Amino acid sequence: MSIFNSMQINTSGLQLERLKLDVISSNIANANTTRTEDGGPYLQKQVTFEEAMKTQDAYFAPGTQRKSFGVRATGIEESEDNLRMTYDPSHPDADADGFVAYPNVDMADEMINMMTTLRTYDANVTAMNASKAMLNKALEIST
Repeated sequence: MSIFNSMQINTSGLQLERLKLDVISSNIANANTTRTEDGGPYLQKQVTFEEAMKTQDAYFAPGTQRKSFGVRATGIEESEDNLRMTYDPSHPDADADGFVAYPNVDMADEMINMMTTLRTYDANVTAMNASKAMLNKALEIST
């Protein structure tokens, strides 16, 4: 394992958490948007991700092996579950029965997701700084 692998793994985590923060920000900003370009209410978005695997030559055995190499985003999914229907016949987006479909964004859930994402981002920054410190110490030892 290269000394730089830990930094690359932390970088992938930082990129994922930044994307998650962007999506959470979009959810919060559109919590009351009843009409989008598609015509319906804003739908809550969530980032999907998976472990990134890398194939490399084995050091002590013949052949190759698959190793974890961080995380990668696989997409952004929209959820149509739990749209809020509110009776308001005077609203411009009301249907024929007078109901307005509001986004399924729960502000409390989004704030919890945001705090969790920020903490994970901070943990990745701390791990990145630890990797940099170890690399600096290794350079001091070798000189």
